[in-house]
Amino acid sequence: MAETSVDRLVRLLALVAYLDDHPGVSVTQVAEHFGVSEAQVLTDVDTLWVSGTPGYQHTDLIDFSADDRERNILTLVEPQGMDTPLRLGAGEAVALLVALRSLADTPGIGEQAVVVSALEKLTAAAGGAAEAAGAVEVHTDPSSMTGHLELIGDAIEQRRQLRLRYVSAADETSERTADPIRLLTDSHRYFLHAWCYRAQGVRQFRVDRILDLEVLSTPAQDHPDITFTDSPNPELSQARWRVRLELASRARWVAEHVPVAELEELGEGDFAVHVDVLDLSWLRNLVLALGPDVLGVEPEDIRRDLARYARDAVAAYDELS
Repeated sequence: MAETSVDRLVRLLALVAYLDDHPGVSVTQVAEHFGVSEAQVLTDVDTLWVSGTPGYQHTDLIDFSADDRERNILTLVEPQGMDTPLRLGAGEAVALLVALRSLADTPGIGEQAVVVSALEKLTAAAGGAAEAAGAVEVHTDPSSMTGHLELIGDAIEQRRQLRLRYVSAADETSERTADPIRLLTDSHRYFLHAWCYRAQGVRQFRVDRILDLEVLSTPAQDHPDITFTDSPNPELSQARWRVRLELASRARWVAEHVPVAELEELGEGDFAVHVDVLDLSWLRNLVLALGPDVLGVEPEDIRRDLARYARDAVAAYDELS
């Protein structure tokens, strides 16, 4: 699976702490520790070498021993404070505490024990900020959907199948039996990822469109070959086109903010995303916004449609000039 920018950022931050604790470590050892290639480690070090604190003068940048680097040994000389634990300000602590309380009060969220544990530890450490956060009232959704979230959460935890009656975006009602896999939210709605036996594949169901729900005694089956993105796509099962976009490296934000079915690394920073498209107008607007960062489009009929749309847009702009 291709690496996301979030994954790499986490590794870069961890790399600073690791090198601070292990001065003079070999590139080979670092690669083995992080499970990446030696070339990737050296690329990460080169990135850190031009990173630092605002000002970005030579004395503001993270620094390594150049002599050691030439011998494939990594020695961190100046971490610029990146090796010290994060300290939250009062406002940040209040915001985080309120968010954790909201998660803790929301049924159906996975890793509930982790959320509660984090909330307890942060409350104990936050002092006055914890008192301020306690004055904030948190209200969760009181609708019938809350009952569905509780049942789905129970089914996921107990590994039980679900029977549900569902109404789609096209206002079609169907009966489904499914193995629940996980719940996601986009902060406004909840989505159930499940293996649907009627469709014989993974489907995503909006929880507020589930009319009836029942947890069955039948054990849910394992589906180890399933992979997901972490971005909920509200109408995944209704997608009409699968489109492949080849994009330049500076359009990396697309892979982070647009739900993609697959991501490929093409080298030199370029990459490709496979996107399930419901509405061509959305795709047209995305491609126009990306402009020269779009390096290729498949299938051919979609590429021709986008090219025609772009020509029409340019012609309309010329008429206004």
